[in-house]
Amino acid sequence: MSAECGVRSAERREPRAASRATRAANRKIEGARAAAPVRAASKVKSLAGVVRAVRRAQAAGGRIVFTNGCFDLLHRGHIRYREQARALGDALVVAINGDDSVRALKGPRRPIVPADQRAEVLAALAAVDLVVIFEELDPARVIRSVRPDVLVKGGDWPIHRIVGADFVLSGGGSVRSLPYVDGASTSSLIARIEAQAAKRR
Repeated sequence: MSAECGVRSAERREPRAASRATRAANRKIEGARAAAPVRAASKVKSLAGVVRAVRRAQAAGGRIVFTNGCFDLLHRGHIRYREQARALGDALVVAINGDDSVRALKGPRRPIVPADQRAEVLAALAAVDLVVIFEELDPARVIRSVRPDVLVKGGDWPIHRIVGADFVLSGGGSVRSLPYVDGASTSSLIARIEAQAAKRR
């Protein structure tokens, strides 16, 4: 065999080898997910714990997706966003605003549900792999620590307004704004509950 043929043969083998390594990494991640059932509370971690888990997954070839929000009363829009976000990678990290942060953003009557309970409810979703609570008004510090491969928000957030978009894009990641789910919002849900309660008085 000529040297040129040998080089070409090696070039053909290298992509196949890389593909096999990627498939093996994906099987490892999926195998871990398919193991014994995971208690929801065990998915709620400190930022340091989330970062360690993310680095292990990325070292194995996993693609990490990140999203954030208050998630005060879970509704259909939240579920659809989480499922769509998870489909963009191998693991989904959800960061939720702490109680003081929600009050500062939404007003003194919020949150309805405390942060630790919101975190555990989100963690119970099959689409969610890790949950972390943050106290700042925005998740910029968390995003810089986690360094996700994909950053996602709901469609009511245009990409240029998504916190952390520039950081993720500068590292070679991608940013997605998912389609808005009409009629699904925590504020409208609270308004309906209050209206029904007023009728009973």
